Amino acid sequence: MQTLPEIQSELNALRARVAADQLALLADWDAILAGSGYARDAANLAAYIAFRRQDLSGLQERLSELGLSSLGRCEGHVIATLDAVALALDALAGVCPADAVLPRAGRGNRQGDKRLKQNTQHLLGREPKKRRTRIMVTLPSAAAGEARFVRDLVERGMDIARINCAHDDAATWQAMINHIRAAAAATKRTCLIHMDLAGPKLRTGEMAATPGRLRLRPKRDERGDTRAPAYFLLDASGEPGGPGLRGATGLAGYPRLSVARDWLDRLHPGDLIEATDTRGKKRIFNVLERMGETHLLACTADSVWLEPGCALKHLSAEGKQRVTKLGELEASSEVLLVHIGDRILLSRDAAPGETGSEEGYAGRIPCAQPEVLDSLRVGERVFIDDGQIGAEVESLDAAGAWLRITRARPEGDKIRPGKGLNFPDSELLLPALSDKDLLDLDFVAREADIVGYSFVQSAADMDRLADELEARGAGGKGRIAKIETRRAVANLPEIIVHGASRAPFGLMIARGDLAVEIGWSRLAEIQEEMLWLAEAAHVPVVWATQVFEQLIKENLPSRAEMTDAAMSERAECVMLNKGPFVLDAIAMLDDIARRMRSHQHKKSARLRALHW
Repeated sequence: MQTLPEIQSELNALRARVAADQLALLADWDAILAGSGYARDAANLAAYIAFRRQDLSGLQERLSELGLSSLGRCEGHVIATLDAVALALDALAGVCPADAVLPRAGRGNRQGDKRLKQNTQHLLGREPKKRRTRIMVTLPSAAAGEARFVRDLVERGMDIARINCAHDDAATWQAMINHIRAAAAATKRTCLIHMDLAGPKLRTGEMAATPGRLRLRPKRDERGDTRAPAYFLLDASGEPGGPGLRGATGLAGYPRLSVARDWLDRLHPGDLIEATDTRGKKRIFNVLERMGETHLLACTADSVWLEPGCALKHLSAEGKQRVTKLGELEASSEVLLVHIGDRILLSRDAAPGETGSEEGYAGRIPCAQPEVLDSLRVGERVFIDDGQIGAEVESLDAAGAWLRITRARPEGDKIRPGKGLNFPDSELLLPALSDKDLLDLDFVAREADIVGYSFVQSAADMDRLADELEARGAGGKGRIAKIETRRAVANLPEIIVHGASRAPFGLMIARGDLAVEIGWSRLAEIQEEMLWLAEAAHVPVVWATQVFEQLIKENLPSRAEMTDAAMSERAECVMLNKGPFVLDAIAMLDDIARRMRSHQHKKSARLRALHW
C-alpha cells in the first residue's frame, strides 16, 4: 500500500503532465481561439483531454480509500479538482492551507458548472421552470396547416421546435414558423426555432411506380391478439386515397379511402361497412365519427388489402345495403425484397430502380448521391435503412456498386425508396454543405434561432458554416453540430473548438446513424464519452433519436424507453420525433425531467430524501 507522501507525489506528477499537455493543445488551437470568448472553456477541454490520456484507475482507488474525491466527476473543472484534492492530501499530512486558498478552490469547481449553464442559455434559451432539460420536437409537414396542434405542443412543454429542411419548402417552413411564434406569444412561453440543414442525402433513390394498393393493418401483441384497430378515413373529397403522411397529425395522419360523396353522406357513426378485399375476403369496418363534410373516421380489427374497385357495402340500420366501389389510390413504388446472399446494384444511374429477374439478383436501386460511390472500395460494409439491412461491396464498375446482402431477416427485408445509406468503413469525400443547403441557408439564416448542421466531420466543416452565416449577416447565430459518423467522433475536440469559438454552439448525439456507423455495441460507450467531453468543453448536448419512439407511435412506452428518457436528463436538451402521440410523449418527458432533476445532475447523483 502506498504511503501518503507517495500518493501526493503521484498526484503532483499527474497535475504536471496535465498542465504540460494542456499547454500543447492550446498552442495548436491558438489561432482559432485568438480574440475569442471561448478561451477559458477551451482551456478546461484541453485539460480534460490531457487528464484522460492517463490510466487513473489505481490512483482513483487510493484516493477513495482515503475518503477523497476519486476524480470521476471533474469534467467541468479539471485543474480545480486536482488542486482541491492536493489541498486535501496536504491537510491529511498536517499542512494547513492559507485561509484564502479554500474559497478559491471552491470557486474554481463552481466556475465550470456556471460556464456550461451560461453557454446553454446563450444557445438554447432560458432554463424551463422546474426542469433543467429543454424539450425539442420535430414538426411534421402537416404542422404548417394546424395552428392548434402547434399551440398544443408549446403548451405541453416544447421549448424548441425543429424543422427538418430535408422535407418541404420555404413556404411550408414559414407557415410552421408563424404558428410557432403565434403559439409562443399566446401562451407567454419561449419557443426557439431550430432548422436542420439536410446535408448530403445518403439515401436510396426512386423505384419504378406500381398501381395503387393499400393495406390496413391493426396492431397486434406477441400472441397475435389485436391491441389496437387500424384507423382510416373514408374520403369523399375527390382526391385519390393513400396511406397518409407518416408521423403527421390530424386528418393527414390517417390512411384514406376514396369513396363517392352521395354514399358517404348516408353513413352515420355506429354503422357497419362490409368490404371485399383483393383476396376476396369479407371484412367489417366500423364507422366512428364525422370529421368534416367530406370525411368519416372508421376502423377495422382485421388486416385488409385494398385496391381501386374493391366493393364497400353499407349495412344500414334500416336494412338497406348500399354499395360503392373504392376510388383511385395513389401509385406506390416497387421494392427490392432481399435475402442473405442476394446481390443488388446500387447504381449511379438516377433512373427509377427495378426488381431483378434472375435467381440471386434482387434488382437495382439508384443512389441519391451517386458521387459517394467513388469513395467505396471492395470489401467495405454498407448498411441500409438504419442498419436493418447489411451488405458488402463485392465489385465496382461504371454502373455502380455491386453489393452482396449479409444481413436480413429470414423472411427477407424490403429496400424502399428514400431509405438511409451508411458507409462506416469508407472515407467519404462529400462536403457537409450541399448546393441545396446553401440555398436553404438564405432562409434559415433569416428565420431560425439555431442552425442544425448535418454530416459534420471536421473542424473545416464548422469553419465553412461560420463563413457562410457571416456572409449572410448571421455570424452570431447559434449552431448545433450533429455527430453521426466515425470521422466526426474522431475529430470531436477540434469540431467543438472551431464551432464554439465563433458563436453559441452545441452538439447533437445523433444516435441513429451513429449506432450504424460505430457499431451498436459501442453506442453506449461513445455516447458517454461525448457527454463527458461536451461537459468539459462547457457546451450543451442534445440527446436525439428514438426517445419515446414507441410511445410516440403507439401510445405505449416500453420499459427501456422509460429508462432512456430518465437518463437523457443528463443532456441539456432532449429531442422527440414526430408521431401521432407526440403530445403524450412531451407530457411524460416533462414529468420525468422534473423528477430526475432532484435525483441527478450530469454524472452526479443528488441524495435527496427517498420517498416510497
